[in-house]
Amino acid sequence: MPVRPAWQRKCPSSHILWYHCCIPFHITTDTMNRRNLIKSLGLGVGAIMLNRDTFADLGNNSYAYPLPSNPLHKPLAKPVTAITLGAGSRGNVYGNFAAKFPDQLDIVGVAEPIPLRNQRYATKHNIADNNRFDTWERVFERPKFADAIIITTPDNLHYGPCMKALSMGYDILLEKPIAPTERECRDILALAKKSGRIVAVCHVLRYAPYFVKMKELLSQGAIGEIISIQHFEPIEHTHMAHSYVRGNWHNSKVTTPIILAKSCHDLDIIKWVISKPARQISAMGDLKWFRKENAPQGSTARCTDGCTIERDCPYSAIRNYYEKKQRLYVFDLPEDKSKQPDFIMEQLKTTNYGRCVYRMDNDQPDHYITNIRFGDNVTASFSMEAFTSYAGRRTRIMGSMGDMVGDMEELVVTDFRTGKSVKLVPKAEDVDDYKNSGHGGGDWGLARDFVQAVSQQNPNVLTSTIDESIESHIMAFMAEASRKSDKVMPIKM
Repeated sequence: MPVRPAWQRKCPSSHILWYHCCIPFHITTDTMNRRNLIKSLGLGVGAIMLNRDTFADLGNNSYAYPLPSNPLHKPLAKPVTAITLGAGSRGNVYGNFAAKFPDQLDIVGVAEPIPLRNQRYATKHNIADNNRFDTWERVFERPKFADAIIITTPDNLHYGPCMKALSMGYDILLEKPIAPTERECRDILALAKKSGRIVAVCHVLRYAPYFVKMKELLSQGAIGEIISIQHFEPIEHTHMAHSYVRGNWHNSKVTTPIILAKSCHDLDIIKWVISKPARQISAMGDLKWFRKENAPQGSTARCTDGCTIERDCPYSAIRNYYEKKQRLYVFDLPEDKSKQPDFIMEQLKTTNYGRCVYRMDNDQPDHYITNIRFGDNVTASFSMEAFTSYAGRRTRIMGSMGDMVGDMEELVVTDFRTGKSVKLVPKAEDVDDYKNSGHGGGDWGLARDFVQAVSQQNPNVLTSTIDESIESHIMAFMAEASRKSDKVMPIKM
């Protein structure tokens, strides 16, 4: 019997991707026909193969099937206990998982220097006063008193607490980036291996149903051999202004370069779905628009200083924060809603969030492109763009027998041989809390897998251990080196 080409072979069961909570891809047309077809094929709903015959039977329609639960999950004897370092936005993402599922995760300590955030976090999780700390260092003055540490401190404060936690025997949920420098990333990896502790990196897109399904279909050969990928991250113009011009990540020298701070998610997901080692990378990009020389005539140091063009400026802090009430989580608003408008206006008069976007000390590029060569000469291009009216990652994958196009709302797979297309639409029907947790359901998907990994002391439950995640960080460091040197950089692990 002739050997079937790789794109026709089913991957080994050990390579099939599973998801933790059976989030379905919603059927949008001909629902009963699709269900009957899947049933008639005699296949489990999570293991259906998109081969030539399947395409021919499905036709140009949308259909769905659920992603089965992770088979490595087991009932928990007791919740995993954790201490959160950093009670800001990301700390509350994982804290909210614990609040929703206290039988899985119990937050027993917090370190946070901002008193209001510390108090609110402690109240939400009923944390004892003696387990509240104003700095991360003070947590480690105590003997180990939890199973795990959740590190959601600013980027430049990942390395110190991670190394200390590993040395004291904690397992770690580590917000990306791992650390600001390649040496520090490699140090953490080395200590994790030496100590035998679990370090889960928050590359949450690996846990989003949309990307899980993309990975699964590619590994099954749905479009043949992968030839190339085009991936696009539209940051959205006001998000760029908020986070990378006015916000905490506006200066790469104080935090991390934007390719690492924002887009290591994207480099990681490209590498993950291709499933081949990266070999070379080149990059270009710059800060073109948010510069002092582009400040309009009549603009002022702050939007609240009588700027004459504020009403027409798309980056108006008054419009975006005070009037539209966007991204107010950064202000730690008072509980009394009647006091919030005056509080917001005071923040615009005193913090970076009220400053003119053209007059900040920002240096992060507002457009950034990379080209990457992977093993077997698979190529990928990635573009990060600030100046869009929309957000949501877009991906095009070109294969030898078909292509795949998606925008995190739907995934369209086309077979060249039949000309048929199938549309998959991820929709969290009975688990909306996961869908709304962030990153297409990936935030809480990671949290649940992390709890299982710690409870079982089995890192194989996770797809984003530090061993798996560090390569995309190296890619980001080399991309930044390429951007600054105008050279193609090798990627060496």
